[in-house]
Amino acid sequence: MILADFLRALRQLPDPAFRRVLLLGLALTLALLVAIYALFLGAIQMLTPETVEIPLVGPVGGLDTLLSWGSLLFMIGLSIFLMVPVASMFTGFFLEDVAAAVEARHYPDLPPVPKVSLYESVKDSVNFFAVLIAVNVVALVLAVFAGPFVPVVFWVVNGFLLGREYFTLAAMRRLGRAGARALRARHPVAIWVAGILMAVPLSVPLVNLFIPLLGAATFTHLFHRLNGTAARG
Repeated sequence: MILADFLRALRQLPDPAFRRVLLLGLALTLALLVAIYALFLGAIQMLTPETVEIPLVGPVGGLDTLLSWGSLLFMIGLSIFLMVPVASMFTGFFLEDVAAAVEARHYPDLPPVPKVSLYESVKDSVNFFAVLIAVNVVALVLAVFAGPFVPVVFWVVNGFLLGREYFTLAAMRRLGRAGARALRARHPVAIWVAGILMAVPLSVPLVNLFIPLLGAATFTHLFHRLNGTAARG
């Protein structure tokens, strides 16, 4: 059943609403990472002296250039770690668009959803981003002791997180925060398994950029199924 929810979400990828959210999320993510790098590079050029006096060698120049290239490599590595969390945060801003597109196609008889304020949307997205970063840091620490089971640690930890957060975000639209928590508490295993299904592709570069979008759509289906709403198609 969980796989069916994912396949329904996957089949809807060509939907214009899905493409819009994907492109906006990626564009905002890249813009933020470029802005961070530009600030970092500007700080290096501002604070690094033109020459450095080295004993027995004399003045040596070009340190700012060396640090600039080093910072580029550092930012590339950092972006690999941050790309998915940041994309998830930005996708959270447009969760309503994804869920609305899913419901328009598969659950057309539902009543309108109460509007969520911009403050609530931003707060939930930032909270999701913070938790995602924190749990991934913990997963990296655990990976030191996991040996060959590093992927399993990554999938299990992120599966729990993704299941918890995506289900809550999807369910809150219809049930409110308290109702979402109550429904989540009744189906912890199904939600965790669905989260692991989202976490496994996070290990695959480029494919992982689609996971925030597919996660929002999959968990919209999962919420309606657990809440007793039948899908069409």
